[in-house]
Amino acid sequence: MTTAPDDPTTTLPGRPPIVDLATWQAARDELLVREKAHTREGDAIAAARRWLPMVEFDGTVEVVGPDGPVPFLDLFQGRDELMVYKHMWYDGAPHQGQCEGCTTTAWQLKDAVYLNARGVSFAIVTTGRWDEVASFVDFMGYTQPWYSVRDVDAPVGGDMGYLTCFLRDGDRVFLTYSTTGRGNETASGFLGLLDMTPYGRREAWEDDPEGWPEAPEVGAPVGGHGAPICWYWRTDADGNAAWGPTSRPAAQWTRPGATRAETLGRQGPHC
Repeated sequence: MTTAPDDPTTTLPGRPPIVDLATWQAARDELLVREKAHTREGDAIAAARRWLPMVEFDGTVEVVGPDGPVPFLDLFQGRDELMVYKHMWYDGAPHQGQCEGCTTTAWQLKDAVYLNARGVSFAIVTTGRWDEVASFVDFMGYTQPWYSVRDVDAPVGGDMGYLTCFLRDGDRVFLTYSTTGRGNETASGFLGLLDMTPYGRREAWEDDPEGWPEAPEVGAPVGGHGAPICWYWRTDADGNAAWGPTSRPAAQWTRPGATRAETLGRQGPHC
């Protein structure tokens, strides 16, 4: 049975109109034109990235991993391309006090098998002391390569919170691309999936139909667009957005061996 969009018995206050399938398909096809244009523009931007100039630097600069100091060249694992995520770090903070945004990104990139299949290695670097980093990696159950770049200059070290790409030509190494902020979203596929759902990400900056659920206000110290950005990256054991002493980055509740009864300890700073 189809319903008329102006039927008061079926129209929901504050929601998009209810229509028959043919009307929905026409609206969907109209949106598809814009989606295709967006895809083509994305392809053009990706091409422009490939044409960016490169910066050569010393690939023998040492970083610290599980086997001690190694040259940055080792992160390529013999491949010609390398993608690095630069994970923010708070010295001395407990595991639950490390950056929830970086934890989210790192959790999405636990397995780089498809990057490896295309000749791209992946690693995570951070400015933390290696003993603290190693403890965090073990706690989280991460399997990707991690390294400390403490006191190492950019582009290997420097500011954290970036996705950065490198190219190797023999023993020569080049910086080719770097992005941060929402540019890091490509690493977190769930954000794109949320963008397809009726309620979206439920962040305050989104353009939603009147009456759609509002983004929760949980007192997060990040954001600046009304409700906090990435409010759902830090939760309590029940999955509720929370920023107090019972919260931790959401991924930590599903890591290997996680239990609800853990002692959370003091809070660290947030990104």
